Amino acid sequence: MGELEILLVTSRTRRRWIIPKGWPIKGLRPDESAAREAFEEAGVRGPVRSRPIGRFLYSKLMDDEGKAILCEVEVFPLSVNRQYKEWPEMRQREVRWVAAGTAAAETDEDGLRPLLQAFAEKMMVKKKWQSQKVHNANQIGTQHPSENLPFASREGRDS
Repeated sequence: MGELEILLVTSRTRRRWIIPKGWPIKGLRPDESAAREAFEEAGVRGPVRSRPIGRFLYSKLMDDEGKAILCEVEVFPLSVNRQYKEWPEMRQREVRWVAAGTAAAETDEDGLRPLLQAFAEKMMVKKKWQSQKVHNANQIGTQHPSENLPFASREGRDS
């Protein structure tokens, strides 16, 4: 198993590195809306956890004149198990996988940085604990499944 990675996408207008996000979608729970946005903006699918890992605020520019509104974003864990070659916004955004430990430094969202840092730290501790648990489990012949990973994340492949 390789290093945990976080998926970043560029915003459409200012080309800043962010996570997939969007407006709530009528008829969908917030976690379902997040999963749909991940597909539309980055072409990824996978199981999404129903509880967010946190929230952050940012100013969203609404027009060319610089009018902005304050938005609160909930960040939901999603373990990517499929990345499509084509998706709705593929010509409008760039997509980049980055190591979980450096994702906070790569994003242009100030409010998102602490969430990504805390998540990376939590997952590193969890991975060490699970590694030890699996080692012990193999000694007694049982296995313990891991929890979902964070929004738009995956385990990288060892080279």
